[in-house]
Amino acid sequence: MGRSRYKIHEPTAPYFVTCTILHWIPIFTRLESTEIIFESLKYLQKSDNLKVHAYVILENHLHLVASSDDLANSMRKFKAHTAKEILKLLQANNIKTILEQLAFYKKAHKKNTTYQLWQEGIQPKLISSDKMMNEKINYIHQNPVKRGYIEDAVHWRYSSARDYDGVDGLIEIYRVW
Repeated sequence: MGRSRYKIHEPTAPYFVTCTILHWIPIFTRLESTEIIFESLKYLQKSDNLKVHAYVILENHLHLVASSDDLANSMRKFKAHTAKEILKLLQANNIKTILEQLAFYKKAHKKNTTYQLWQEGIQPKLISSDKMMNEKINYIHQNPVKRGYIEDAVHWRYSSARDYDGVDGLIEIYRVW
């Protein structure tokens, strides 16, 4: 995140963030890889007071509206932990093609690692009003619809759209900000 031109200036405020897999490689096509994401978010909800207001996970990126006691630090922990665990999953399942791509597209300055899973940065955008919060939540929930994967946002399993429709989703959602 240090190389990003986007910065978190209000560490406890809600932000819209995007985490993208390096070179848009489709990693989240397996249940096990999405479970790593959810377990990490649940852990951070307890350890860092992470509040997830909305989320969506697609095959190669995810969007969150989130806040915590120190969001930049929480997101650093999230990306480091999930990268380590997803790489272990790929290696354990001998997914050579994806591992080779993650090694090939790795940034040159990443000398102490063989692979790079996440693109650098999270492109944080401060949520500065209720209107903006609602726009970002709508954008997140409509993402799989706009891609043509589903017709109704509540049908996407890896999204908080269900929570906003009154159905318990996969992680705790904070609808108050």
